[in-house]
Amino acid sequence: MLDVVRASLDEAQISAWRARVERVGAELGWPERRYVVRRHAGGVLLAISAPPDQLLLATEVNEWALCAALAERDPQRAANLQDALVAAAIDDADPGAELAPALLPVIEERAALARFKTLSAVEAAPKRRALIKAATDRSLPHFADDTELTLGAGLGSRTYALERLPSTGEVPWDELSDIPTALVTGSNGKTTTVRLVAACAHAHGWRPGYNCTDGVFIGDETLATGDYSGPAGARLVMRDRRTEAAILEVARGGILRRGLAVSRADVAVVTNISSDHFGEYGIDDLAGLADVKLSVAAVLAVRGRLVLNADDALLRMKARELALRYGLDSSPAWFARDWHQSYLSKYRAQGASTCGVRDGHLWLQDEDLEQDLGLVTAMPLSIGGIATYNVANLAAAALVAVSLGIPASTVGAVFARFGEKAADNPGRMMRFEFKGAHVLIDYAHNPDGLRGFLSVATQLRGKGRLGLLLGHAGNRQDSDIVELARVAAGFNPDLIVVKEDEAHLRGRAPGEIPRIIRDELLRLGLPESALPERDNELDAARYALEWARPGDVLALPLHSPNARAAVVSILQS
Repeated sequence: MLDVVRASLDEAQISAWRARVERVGAELGWPERRYVVRRHAGGVLLAISAPPDQLLLATEVNEWALCAALAERDPQRAANLQDALVAAAIDDADPGAELAPALLPVIEERAALARFKTLSAVEAAPKRRALIKAATDRSLPHFADDTELTLGAGLGSRTYALERLPSTGEVPWDELSDIPTALVTGSNGKTTTVRLVAACAHAHGWRPGYNCTDGVFIGDETLATGDYSGPAGARLVMRDRRTEAAILEVARGGILRRGLAVSRADVAVVTNISSDHFGEYGIDDLAGLADVKLSVAAVLAVRGRLVLNADDALLRMKARELALRYGLDSSPAWFARDWHQSYLSKYRAQGASTCGVRDGHLWLQDEDLEQDLGLVTAMPLSIGGIATYNVANLAAAALVAVSLGIPASTVGAVFARFGEKAADNPGRMMRFEFKGAHVLIDYAHNPDGLRGFLSVATQLRGKGRLGLLLGHAGNRQDSDIVELARVAAGFNPDLIVVKEDEAHLRGRAPGEIPRIIRDELLRLGLPESALPERDNELDAARYALEWARPGDVLALPLHSPNARAAVVSILQS
């Protein structure tokens, strides 16, 4: 994928780019050639497909085709573009290495094609291609990175170093198999949904493997800690031969940077779509963000199921395009907070599996069978029914779990107890009593997430005061940070400790994000005395805890695992 920033390519230039890519791809024998052009606020994204052992070469073909198309109108520009390509190739080479003249980039097409053929032969990995084809022919998944290739999944997998790949005849195909696999994506609720489904899988007798923003887990063992919601975390789960069912969190950033780590899944869910991360990788609006999340449908098995949120208007609209785009054999399953929601009722009448709340109970209809999963207010995760976003997560998780083959009775039993212990869902709607004050800890990392979090906090508030922490990761647009401050101010808090999210500066200068937040809160009329500032999450939480008195509610969005662990330790002691 090539992101042409600060550039406006016309249709003739894009056609010239595509024609050159097509000619080179045909000469190199690349099958099933596909091209994507996506315009965005900062420029144009140009993407091409290539065999798995030719991806590095594909980046060069892509760049060359663009440069040659641009030089076509301006011959004087050709020399400058060629110099730029040569300089880039030299920069990318190993230190001290000298590139042979035949391997230096050129603009002229015949010479460029000769170079590409030489590079193609160097990069070619026929064993790898043959193994992937053999796995695909046997309906087995495969996973690859820069050093290893895995055939099969979990307990039915084998992993080989790329430098020592076996021949297809040396692979014990009869010992390889797939495992039940679910993908979970969306703007909010991903980690909670992953943990719910993993708990259902465990209750069903499987050893679940799952990855999320907190790490990688196989059964009760922590394999890695940190944000592993991308392809690296998914591969750790799928390559571990103890894994009997995989529940994989699939975040937007991982999809855009590295794509999907898996080649097939039984079920995929998109929890919701809300404003977040705009301005990165050519995604500037909700429609583009929805397309990224919905790409999970591309790897669904022939009878796989896509689960969508019927309360999300954008997902309802996008669902119409999915069958055509990804060749899905079945319509999506749908969930909503209200069983009688008009769209959910319509989808159910059309034969779709659905889940929602009816008469205070969470009801599931799957293949014409209605099943009562239990009283919602008795499900700890719902906090007596007031955490409506967690009710949505429960409904989504129910559809995912039964799609994996877990009985509804098992799902209901898990929902009746999940969330009773802090360890069930660390960092997500954790509740504590501290010196007579209610303390809530959550991830709440975008405006919609914070709105849901503070809605719960205000319903627990009674006559006490409301205090909260407010900060943001650095890889957000200023407008997103301002919107977060507006959401917080809308709940009329008595205290907002403006914090530095020191673990997630992501290119911002220290103090920059707190300044934006504080300026907006002051502009909205909050008194300066209610806006203390701290340069790290732990000190911010300590200030709020010292401020609290009996009857108050503290809402603490904490994003650093270390800070969260320290605060939980204070609260539990």
